[in-house]
Amino acid sequence: MKKVSFVIPCYQSSLTLRKVVEEIQETMKKLTQYSYEIILVNDCSPDDTFSVIQELCRENLNICGVNLAKNFGQHGALMAGFHQVTGDILVCLDDDGQTPADEVGKLLERLEAGDDVVYARYSHKQHSLFRNFGSYINEKMAQFLLGKPKELCVSSYFAARRFVVEEMLKYENAYPYVIGLVLRTTKKISNVEVKHRQREVGESGYTLAKLLGLWFSGFTAFSTKPLRIATVTGFFCAMAGFLYALYTVIKKFVNPAVPVGFSSLMSAIMFIGGMLMLMLGLIGEYIGRMYICINNAPQFVVRDLIPAREKED
Repeated sequence: MKKVSFVIPCYQSSLTLRKVVEEIQETMKKLTQYSYEIILVNDCSPDDTFSVIQELCRENLNICGVNLAKNFGQHGALMAGFHQVTGDILVCLDDDGQTPADEVGKLLERLEAGDDVVYARYSHKQHSLFRNFGSYINEKMAQFLLGKPKELCVSSYFAARRFVVEEMLKYENAYPYVIGLVLRTTKKISNVEVKHRQREVGESGYTLAKLLGLWFSGFTAFSTKPLRIATVTGFFCAMAGFLYALYTVIKKFVNPAVPVGFSSLMSAIMFIGGMLMLMLGLIGEYIGRMYICINNAPQFVVRDLIPAREKED
């Protein structure tokens, strides 16, 4: 009997978490060919989410609770949960009930058919316009910078084989990005269609600052393409400056009476200076993250751990 490990990062989900867990339990009763465990990771939520996790751990033998010492973000919380996984198959989903746990059988069926990782794909996402736009940008950037296949949709709801988890755990640096870790591990990745639900309680914890931080973490840790883009942009800016200077000289010889424009000179200086600052900032971002990783900044710090209990005879 294969074991399925559900990992759920939790943040401000005290009102929804119990319902998600109950849905997993009811679903797994029907999938009798699998045993399962549930790993709940509290990402230093400001509400009483960890109290709910403690209650669930007391009520159920196969639930593990992890309480992080500070907020490390969704991907840091996922990595903390991966360290507690004991199953043959990993399933990650959200704590707000929008990812349908009762459709996990579709993901497991596709894994059994031979794929290594299966992502849920939603025909219509029930997110806000801001979150949908952020997801779209994330998809396009992952496609361009990380080599994600164009037809593949990535999401927070996915299933993976055990060896994929083991490979992700080899990454010990700060700024983990699960999508990047998956894409560099295997090419046997597919999608299954599931229904995305409307959020019943609260609102998304992702802000613009968090989304930008997540993108920087992923793309500076797993791709050098931003540096190549900076190099190519710098080359074209230099060529444009050279051609403009050549044009100015020729214009002066053809018509000496035409004054050399101060405004055009300042525009060129501001443009080139801005591009230089942008490229230096990008290089500094890489160097800064390398410095933080060299100093062994943690992916996560566990304050409390409630291990799953063995079934009593």
